[in-house]
Amino acid sequence: MLQEKDKELLSKKGISVEQVEKQLAQFKSGFPFADVQRAATIGDGIARIADADNQKYVGVYNDALAKGKRVVKFIPASGAATRMFKAMFEFKNASPEKKAEMAKQKPYNEFIARLDDFAFSPDLKKFKANQTSDYISLMLDENGLGYGQKPKGVLKFHSYGATARTAAEEHIMEGFSYAKSNGEVNLHFTVSPSHLELFKAAIVPTKEAIEKNGCKVNISYSFQKPSTDTLAATMDNEPFRNDAGELVFRPGGHGALIENLNDLDADIVFIKNIDNVAQEHLLATTALYKKIIAGYALERKNKVDELLRRLDNGDASAIADAIAFMDSELKTIYPAGFASLSDAKKIEFIRQTLDRPLRVCGMVKNEGEPGGGPFWVKGTDGQVTLQVVESAQIDPNDSQKMGIMKQSTHFNPVDLFCCLKDRNGKKYDLAKFVDQNAGFISYKSLNGKDLKAMELPGLWNGAMAKWLTFFVEVPIDTFNPVKTVMDLLRPQHQPK
Repeated sequence: MLQEKDKELLSKKGISVEQVEKQLAQFKSGFPFADVQRAATIGDGIARIADADNQKYVGVYNDALAKGKRVVKFIPASGAATRMFKAMFEFKNASPEKKAEMAKQKPYNEFIARLDDFAFSPDLKKFKANQTSDYISLMLDENGLGYGQKPKGVLKFHSYGATARTAAEEHIMEGFSYAKSNGEVNLHFTVSPSHLELFKAAIVPTKEAIEKNGCKVNISYSFQKPSTDTLAATMDNEPFRNDAGELVFRPGGHGALIENLNDLDADIVFIKNIDNVAQEHLLATTALYKKIIAGYALERKNKVDELLRRLDNGDASAIADAIAFMDSELKTIYPAGFASLSDAKKIEFIRQTLDRPLRVCGMVKNEGEPGGGPFWVKGTDGQVTLQVVESAQIDPNDSQKMGIMKQSTHFNPVDLFCCLKDRNGKKYDLAKFVDQNAGFISYKSLNGKDLKAMELPGLWNGAMAKWLTFFVEVPIDTFNPVKTVMDLLRPQHQPK
């Protein structure tokens, strides 16, 4: 039973009573597992672009830029880098005896042995000159670099001689290499409010350097909306309350960012995670394949728009062409008796199928990295469509589904190109294309009490489930995530 103070809190957060009731019901029922039919593979859901076609797709993308399409690079970048330093925190919090033992083992001995290979090493050594704390503690604590509390985007990732770049700066350099149009490049970071000023300061050197070369750099920021927070529940599926008797809410996960994406003023958008960057000497390959997937997407977007315009103009011959496209590109399943339906009914079904936002997701060969994978998934409407599926969405007790998961040859590096407007230049309402049944329930605790937490459908999972989706293979060289601080020692993050 909600109390008056609960309703006041909901009102402040922009959450309705109906939303809370729906979330509580979902805690009781759980979320259904994804009905995966088969893994998407090369030739069956994943396109492999021949080298001979590269410039064709680059040309399609360049044509869109020449026509004034507004392009934005969207980078989810909220949250502290705590998980990046998990092992280092274990060292910092260990007893002196345990520390002495750990210092002889990986990754700690390697961290010290290769300290000079980290871009932040010069800054760290300045703190060390005046303090007795060990290097790891100084890296993490506020009396040093404070990296344990800062977001990944403002950490110095890469060294360039006497200078270094943060992850956010590398994204600006990337955007300059493939998302520049009309003499400007537009980037949008989703950040935590407490980190905003850190980001603004961290991007200054690279932003100024690019602008000196005549390209304007437009940076915008947004925060995850309080209205996307989700209610925590007890293990009995009742509203979880803190010691003061107040309802507890938690961030809804990256799926909440579909609203931030929905608010963007953009025709086309690149999406990439904040930690997936590499040294500048590897940028050419990344930029090329960004343009390729963009061109591949736009070729299909142009075809869809053409078909829908023809139908809008009463061109009955477009019905057969639309069906051919839906057969070859989407493997559409038609309702019973479709062939005998009137043209009007056929056109209605075609519009329902094609009039949607469109995305292309780059996919890399599975080499053991964590992440979701590309699958053909059956929805509640009976359609089997391409989806990015996380392992948590597959029933671990269903041997058949688990077998399908193990057959996956590729995984999702979060490398997306999105078309957000319809054939008339009107923005789609992205909230209408979310599969609300594709969320997660996880188990957490607060002050020693167990609770259930709910994550909204993931940004590139359920939040985009009803988009027109295409997968394209991209080289593993374009995927260079930094999940732990030791990843910065990989060749992709070291000077040439």
